[in-house]
Amino acid sequence: MRHSRILLVAALAVATGGAWASPEEAMNKAGCMACHAKDKKLVGPSFKDIAAKYKGQADVVPKLMEKVRKGGSGVFGPVPMAPNPPDKINDADLKSAVEFILKS
Repeated sequence: MRHSRILLVAALAVATGGAWASPEEAMNKAGCMACHAKDKKLVGPSFKDIAAKYKGQADVVPKLMEKVRKGGSGVFGPVPMAPNPPDKINDADLKSAVEFILKS
């Protein structure tokens, strides 16, 4: 029984890409919340503004994941967003975070 629990935990880790944190925890750990908030503009746009801008767009999750990875500016104004590599936030947590933001 104990062996099967260990295998289950290992399988979950592989299936989730190691993502154990909630989207909010992952964003806090990665530093996203230093510039973004759910319902107000800080340095960067609010999650609500991001969700509104991309509402209804096809393939928006991979598109926004790429934007977060590469960084950039101009979409919400001149303030640049720094790149966020996988060592800062892994792919599974990033995907969860983007999906969470789009539901805001």
